[in-house]
Amino acid sequence: MISITSKSPYAVLALAELGRIGGDAPVPIGELARRRDVPVQFLEQLFAVLRRAGVLSSQRGVKGGYRFARPPATITVLEVVELLDGQIGAGAKGVFDEAASAARAVLEQTSIADVIEREARVAGTAMYHI
Repeated sequence: MISITSKSPYAVLALAELGRIGGDAPVPIGELARRRDVPVQFLEQLFAVLRRAGVLSSQRGVKGGYRFARPPATITVLEVVELLDGQIGAGAKGVFDEAASAARAVLEQTSIADVIEREARVAGTAMYHI
């Protein structure tokens, strides 16, 4: 049916952080986990799936870490969710199939670059209210 576990939101948050601080240099997973308050071992499992799927690339060693294998604008939230949680709406019927289709459409129209931009906009807005 329609099922999104905690894996997907944590992964999207960590990917947004990677996009925000990474650039072309690999970012250590411990740094991403610390900045987004995600357990390192949990994030390692999620990023391993994303690396095998070609979303991320990794580099070992002292200067190792993760970077995007593709531009964040080409990675949809739907892709991340379905890699980690399976197909949204699989087996759904009737109104639940319609709800799953609506959720899929929103997630498919939102890229990781969009998430990064939204977070920056919210952070900028918050600064004006201090």
